[in-house]
Formats: sequence, structure tokens, C-alpha cells
Amino acid sequence: MRQLLPDPGDVDPLTSYLGAARPCPSDRPWVVVGMISTLDGATATEGTSGGLGGPADKQLLRAVRGIADAVIVGAGTVSAEDYGPLRHSDEVSAAREAVGRASGQPRLVIVSGSLSVDPTARVFEDPPVRPLVCTTDRADDADIAAFDGAAEVFRAGTQHVDLSTVLTRLRDDGASVVVCEGGPTLNGALMDTGLVDEWCITLSPLVAGGDSSRIVAGADATQHEYELVSLLTEDGLLFGRWSRSS
Repeated sequence: MRQLLPDPGDVDPLTSYLGAARPCPSDRPWVVVGMISTLDGATATEGTSGGLGGPADKQLLRAVRGIADAVIVGAGTVSAEDYGPLRHSDEVSAAREAVGRASGQPRLVIVSGSLSVDPTARVFEDPPVRPLVCTTDRADDADIAAFDGAAEVFRAGTQHVDLSTVLTRLRDDGASVVVCEGGPTLNGALMDTGLVDEWCITLSPLVAGGDSSRIVAGADATQHEYELVSLLTEDGLLFGRWSRSS
């Protein structure tokens, strides 16, 4: 893959992304949002993001997931994208170990305030690490019991899932980097609580039209500044990485 910034040349995105500095805040892991968008801001066509990318985007997704000790995602996205069990390949595990990162498997963290995720879904079929489903204190005990053997359920918050509490829990479990894969509403909740340290955004050379959500939905209309730290390209797509300005 060709790097445009900071230094032009060919790079392996996995090695490049794993080698970047990500200093953890004192009370939580470093949080990365990884998303894809069309030129006109759409994050999905026909309900999913799969048609926006291609082989190069899949390669980049592997690199972004490769930095993750945990991947956090909304229940709606898990359903719409038909998530399967999450695991690092042997190549990714070896690359993580080479830069001093834990070579174990990432934990999938599903946010579902209404506990609407299906406990029999494909995502729970023989995962290498038992997923963590995060819900609220309002969740019914019987609904929680349905996840026995499939996932651990963690109550955090009353009306809405308290993402700060979730991230503290992940830090206490040993996670230093958490990657959020959306959807836009979950991204917005992270933004509203000041929890996004880095954006890994794929820009697809498509114009989709329609009424798809932007990368962030439902957040307050305030500005947050990030610094462009790298830019890669392949097959007409741009892969940008922006980090929180100091």
C-alpha cells in the first residue's frame, strides 16, 4: 500500500499502524474509531458498509483491528453486518508480539442498552474470547440469563450504557487500545463524552446519495480538532489516520 504522508513510499499498513504511539489516558484505554465513508458522507448502502470498500479496505480493516485489545460495536451494527466471531490471524498476532503487544485474541464488546442482541447469533459461535455484552441496569434478569454460555453481560448505566464505565472495565481487564467500529450513534455517544483519541477513516471514491447516517450521529454540535498523522492509498481509496491534538 502506498503512503502519501508523512513519508511517501510503500508500507505494510499492519506494521505501520501497530508501530504508532498510543499513550493511554490515566483512567481508560486509548480509543480508536474505524469507519468507512463515501465522498458524500454515507456510511452504508442498503444497510451495510460492505459495498463501499473492496480488497484494499479489508486489508486496512485487518490493520485497524490488529491494534485492538478489544473491539467495541453497537448491537445494530453487529446484526446489520452479520458479525462472526472476532479473532486475530496468526500473522497479526505475530506482528503484535514483534512490537511488544500482547499476542492474544481481542475481546468483542457489544453495546446494547435494550439488550436487543440475539444470544443465538453467529457472533457467539465458538469465539476465541467470550464476548462482553454491555447493557443498562434496566435489563431484565431473564434476558441476561439467556446469554449464559454465550457471553458475559455487564450492566453499566441506568437509562443509557455508560461508556466511561465500560472503558474503565476494559482497562481493568488489561486492554490498552480499544477500536470502535460504530455504528454512527455509538460513535456519537463516544464523542459526547470526549472518549475518542483517534480516527481511522477510509474514504471511498463513491457517491451514494440516499439518507445514510454520517460517521457520527446524534452527538452535540461541537467541534473537536484532530491532527492528520498518516495517509495511505490503494485502488482509489484513501486511508487517513487522525489523532487527538495535544
